Amino acid sequence: MDDLRTTLLTLAPDERRDFGVFIQRQRRKAAGRQDSRLYELLVQAKELKTEQLIAKLYPDEPNPVAYYAVRKRLLRHLTDFLLLRQRQLDTTAAASVRGQLTLAQYLFETGIPRLAWSTLRKAEKLARENEQYEPLNAVYNLQIQYAGTPHAVPLDEILPRYRANKKAADEEERANIADSLLRQRLRESRARGRATVAVDGIVQQILAEYDLQEAFARSPSLLSRLMSIARNAMLVRRDFTSFAPFIERCYNLMERRHGFAPAQRGHQLRLLYMLAHALYRSRRFEESVAYLEKGRALIAAGPARQFGELVPRFTFLLAANYAFLRRNAESIALLENALRGPKPLTAADDLTARFQLSFHYFAEGKFAKANQSMLSLNRTDHWLEQHLGLEWMVNRNIGELLIQFEMGNQELALSRLRAIDRNLREQFPGVPADADTPAVPVGGPYQAVLLYLSLVREVIENPADARQPEFTNRVWHMPNFLSSEREDLQVLSFYAWLRAQTLGRPYYDVLLELAYA
Repeated sequence: MDDLRTTLLTLAPDERRDFGVFIQRQRRKAAGRQDSRLYELLVQAKELKTEQLIAKLYPDEPNPVAYYAVRKRLLRHLTDFLLLRQRQLDTTAAASVRGQLTLAQYLFETGIPRLAWSTLRKAEKLARENEQYEPLNAVYNLQIQYAGTPHAVPLDEILPRYRANKKAADEEERANIADSLLRQRLRESRARGRATVAVDGIVQQILAEYDLQEAFARSPSLLSRLMSIARNAMLVRRDFTSFAPFIERCYNLMERRHGFAPAQRGHQLRLLYMLAHALYRSRRFEESVAYLEKGRALIAAGPARQFGELVPRFTFLLAANYAFLRRNAESIALLENALRGPKPLTAADDLTARFQLSFHYFAEGKFAKANQSMLSLNRTDHWLEQHLGLEWMVNRNIGELLIQFEMGNQELALSRLRAIDRNLREQFPGVPADADTPAVPVGGPYQAVLLYLSLVREVIENPADARQPEFTNRVWHMPNFLSSEREDLQVLSFYAWLRAQTLGRPYYDVLLELAYA
């Protein structure tokens, strides 16, 4: 895989055209023409190997040294182009403050202190109103540096504001570190399957270590960090019914009391997503959609690139909500459009979209399309487990076996089922009790999954037995599937298929009944 080509292909069609013009302006004689030629070769539909690229650029005599020099120049052009474009598109307060800071520095150096101090006061006001602590710190440092010049603000007025800003900046940095540290520890746990760690203990330890126990949501940025920490804990505990009203109350209180300035849109959008996701997991689908639509409107109103990484997340969650509002066809359209969009999705987003799309096709009874979407993931079990975690891999494989059964491929479905069962038993063998600890059953945290697979096996081997009273009773009284408040909707969807087999009713209808039970 050519990293330079991959990077160039992330540019939208209009950006590719602009970049081509940009290269034309930068080029110098023959060397410049080679820059443009290499760019054209790299963005064409068919990827060329290094030897082929060299042969096309230097048909008379291959010249690898010159080729790599051209690649370096093209990468420099791309870096300069993206930097210039980012400055043009960045309308945030931080960008404006940095620009004013550069201007003030220039004015001081050229001996125009009155205008320099006027510019610094504007930069300070803008940064303070938008909670841009890092740029504001640079503003105060420049004010302190030139405190002895004409038109200066008195130093005894600057220093208290400087210290207060340093305290706020330090608190935000500590919250950011705590958030990242918690994410890392939870990722390590997730790679081993359903978390068996004491999440509350980890959270309390991290908050105490970074002195955040008494931190209040005084700003959108800090609120966003703190909610992210709380949400990561909820993702493991699946306790969204208590988290949803908490984050909703915090968000609405912040919106009423302080509002969100344009420069705080990123924090606002992340809060809206966390809130909408918690509402979705709490089965409050219409409310979740309302917050998602509010976030999508904010994204649409802002610069096209500023919140681009959030667009897929809002799209996927909206599609998931639509499925439980009998708008599954709209879910499919959203995901198909995302996959066909002008800009390719990131690898993780692409996998999420395809896996989710297979579920929506399955709900519509379009099993061949569901299978095609599942096959398009094109990842091994080992890769999925290493990069996305054991649970992601298990969910993919269960979905695959159900699709194969619905397509009439019983043997293939049984083969996949046996592989999942064997993998879980090998990773989580039973442990007998001893004097200090109770016994751990085979499957450990996945004991219920093994029970589920055993029931699915019976359906595959003897479909007619699925409607027998004894089998129906076992399905309807499965443990760990009865808590609608704590169980994942993905898990509920698998259980809904099993219950639909006992009722002889469409899977989608049964799923919706369970979701609203």
